[in-house]
Amino acid sequence: MGRARRARRIASTAAYGGGGVAAAGTALAALGWGVIKAEAVLARRAIGHPFDTSPDDNGLYGAGRGAPWEIVVIGDSSAAGMGADHPHETVGAIVANGVSALTGRAVRLTNRAVVGAESGDLERQLANALEDVMRPDVVLVMVGANDVTHRIERAAAVRHLEQTVRRVRALGSEVVVGTCPDLGTIEPIRQPLRSLMKRWSRDLAAAQTVAVVEAGGRTVSLGDLLGPEFAASPREMFSSDQFHPSAAGYARAGAALLPSVCAALRVWGADTDDRAPEPRRGEGVGPVAVAAGQAVREAGTEVAPTEIAGQSRGPRGRWAVLLRRRPDAAGPAADPVAEDETAGPAGSPTPAG
Repeated sequence: MGRARRARRIASTAAYGGGGVAAAGTALAALGWGVIKAEAVLARRAIGHPFDTSPDDNGLYGAGRGAPWEIVVIGDSSAAGMGADHPHETVGAIVANGVSALTGRAVRLTNRAVVGAESGDLERQLANALEDVMRPDVVLVMVGANDVTHRIERAAAVRHLEQTVRRVRALGSEVVVGTCPDLGTIEPIRQPLRSLMKRWSRDLAAAQTVAVVEAGGRTVSLGDLLGPEFAASPREMFSSDQFHPSAAGYARAGAALLPSVCAALRVWGADTDDRAPEPRRGEGVGPVAVAAGQAVREAGTEVAPTEIAGQSRGPRGRWAVLLRRRPDAAGPAADPVAEDETAGPAGSPTPAG
């Protein structure tokens, strides 16, 4: 089954309720639970002790005329900034400083992310944030890794995320979700557990994208954003626990998320969300599940809802636009072969049928 099909199935199960552990059970049975358990023990030994806290990055960033932008951050340890030494090194602070620099307005950052959080914790975090910010301009969400490592039912995790996105959109606020990172790139995790973690995290990221876009938000694939850098310079890109990013790692994640946050605010210069996709950058319009399958293969890829001929949906679900906003994304078009063997690439603005 292709990733696009799996993403549709997980997201559909999330929407209507029901189970979602059959595939995980089959994978565990195929590899052998004893082997997986042994590899997990080795990974825990290799990974250093986690930190107790994360920097407090709440506050005002930048300066300028007019009311500050209101940015809320919710999610897990990556959203909280575990592994960073100083508040200005977190993803939230990096995005806030970037938005302020680009717009000439201050940004008030409200971070309610919690270390160890799962998708089921998002609604409570959002409620806590709304006690201080009645209507955020953008809510930035980073979640998914703990759902994978804690073996949370994927459909349930996606359902919680979708409900949170819908609540934010009902406020009139924009939502940007950094999807589940590819945990198969973490060096202390060995085979065959690494392959299983790669598949679980990528499938969850694709399903997150389908659900978020259906709910009116946009996603940015974090994927294997730090994978190559870990192999080249693990002490620089990852913190001392070898699992959470370092300040340099968070800077890279922040750089991937900043363009989409700015686009949501409509302040990203010519690269706003109303520009036409550029095929030479591997961009295009197609069914959301196909776009989701492609996005997980290219870190930094944004997927957002769009329309074709005034219609938001086609024969295979919600239309989505796939954009590569990162400055280094220009170049030859991406491999047009989608992972869903029954679907065409997301590179054409016309329905594939």
